[in-house]
Amino acid sequence: MSASATLPAPVRGRVTARPRPARRLAPYLFVAPFVALFCAFGVYPMLFTLRLSFTDWHGSGGARWVGWGNYTYLLGNEMFWGSLGNSAVLWLLIVPAQTVLALLVAVLLNNARIRLRSFYRVAFLVPFVTPLVAVAQIWVVVFDQDYGAVNGLLNAVGLPDVGWLTTSAWAKPTLALLFAWKTTGFVVVILLSGLQAIDASLYEAAALDGASPARRLLSITVPLIRRTLTFVVVMQTLAVFQMFAEPFVVTDGGPYNSTTTAGLYLYEHINRADLGTGAANSFLLVLVVTALSLVFVRLLRTED
Repeated sequence: MSASATLPAPVRGRVTARPRPARRLAPYLFVAPFVALFCAFGVYPMLFTLRLSFTDWHGSGGARWVGWGNYTYLLGNEMFWGSLGNSAVLWLLIVPAQTVLALLVAVLLNNARIRLRSFYRVAFLVPFVTPLVAVAQIWVVVFDQDYGAVNGLLNAVGLPDVGWLTTSAWAKPTLALLFAWKTTGFVVVILLSGLQAIDASLYEAAALDGASPARRLLSITVPLIRRTLTFVVVMQTLAVFQMFAEPFVVTDGGPYNSTTTAGLYLYEHINRADLGTGAANSFLLVLVVTALSLVFVRLLRTED
């Protein structure tokens, strides 16, 4: 056998096989269920609600086109602006203090030397997973003016009763305390996840340079978790302006509509079957919350 017979045939060009049609369609087939569900339960309801906001419809019969009538009615309605004002006051009572408190708790729980750290993490998360209606009912019992445990403690030390849920001055702080107690554990978990992404060597270097714990918190921790703080503030803003179950169960919007939040006022339109005005109210609420979220993102933005 000659030597030339053992040589391989020359390669004139590499031929790449084209992907089969099934392979080209596979990614689209995988995402098709999500797209279908999102269009059916997300896009279509939103577009239907947008169209409904320009009509006068009470759930039966034909919808009467009123154009911008629902929006002009709401923008000139004192109750609408009052509900936004109540939600804004609740935001001021809840979000700043809750964010600072949750950050301090998260910093303490991030310390590996603290004892029973896992127990404390679970304990802070228990209120968040507790059913909201059950917590609200407990709040009604504890803060009852005549038979509540809080007024009982005040009477024991010689102080008079306080109308926690029956006076305009105390109803909002009581609701704010309920919301903060219910959701602070969630905020702690989110901030704790951001803290665990910080390199521990930064704290060690700062400690060697003589930085105090407060200086390390302000100069290292806060700047490095600013994006997490932005996420927390935006999410809590959405939650506060959508607050419904707390005032509905605890105060029913009273006294004198002082706890009628934006979410509860939106429910009142639906309860009266005024669906067109309710749809317009929901879109105005979306615009308000979106504007506030953009402001917070702008204020808390960070440079890479």
